[in-house]
Amino acid sequence: MRRILFALLVLFAAPLQAAELKLATWNIAWLTLKPEGHPALPRNIAAREPEDFRLLRDYARRLAADVVALQEIDGAEAAARIFDPADWTIHLTDEDDVQRPGFAIRRTLRATPMPDLRDLDLFPRARYSLRRGADILVEAPNGARLRLLSVHLDAGCREDRFGPSAPRDCDNLARQGRVIAEWAAARHREGVAFAILGDFNRRIRPGDDFGTILEDAAPMVRATEGLSSPCWADARGGRPFISHLWLGGPAREWLVPRSLAVMAYSERGNRYRQTLSDHCPVSVRLRLP
Repeated sequence: MRRILFALLVLFAAPLQAAELKLATWNIAWLTLKPEGHPALPRNIAAREPEDFRLLRDYARRLAADVVALQEIDGAEAAARIFDPADWTIHLTDEDDVQRPGFAIRRTLRATPMPDLRDLDLFPRARYSLRRGADILVEAPNGARLRLLSVHLDAGCREDRFGPSAPRDCDNLARQGRVIAEWAAARHREGVAFAILGDFNRRIRPGDDFGTILEDAAPMVRATEGLSSPCWADARGGRPFISHLWLGGPAREWLVPRSLAVMAYSERGNRYRQTLSDHCPVSVRLRLP
């Protein structure tokens, strides 16, 4: 009896297993329900077939994330074709762009929408604008809170240096970097856990100008640092990441080591780069306190 009582005391005295949260980012290229040839779409964008949506739903289930930062989403109805509203809450930026950033959040989590990061869209009146940032606060069942920003940045400056002689797209990207840096600095001052995820359209190497702007704003870690992506890789091997996940505040310590994963598609035909996406889901796991 004493041995049983001792075992029970040890069991209840042991620390509880920390909760985990799987965080992902996924640009689902031109996810729209508009028909081919719609004036809001480029002429080369083909409409997805029912089988394409089925494949995307299957990949979303296999991803098994708790929160997915989304890019290129043309409204909540389009997102609902991939993420069942019975299980997911959809939050997108409040703008008319057909390529909106946002989030799909498991209904097991409490999500509080925050105002869009409007300043990220440098040209809000353009036909294809540079998009706002989607900002939410997520609370896990154990009470852990995480502020999240989903972004989709200017696409024309993959690795060029910033400066007076840089192309216009590099100037745009530098300006967007400073907007994100201000957001990160504000979260750092608040002392909250935060993450910035999405399609940065930037290959970030050590000493990179864009990376330096963010790193100077607040202490952060980038989960993709030093790694290459197998997404649509060929015989030459992996490709540099342009989708990234940055973690700041207490979230830096929550990152599970070596948990970065890329869900590469099984389908390899060229058509799938458009009917699925030219981007693959990228995820990490966080161990919540």
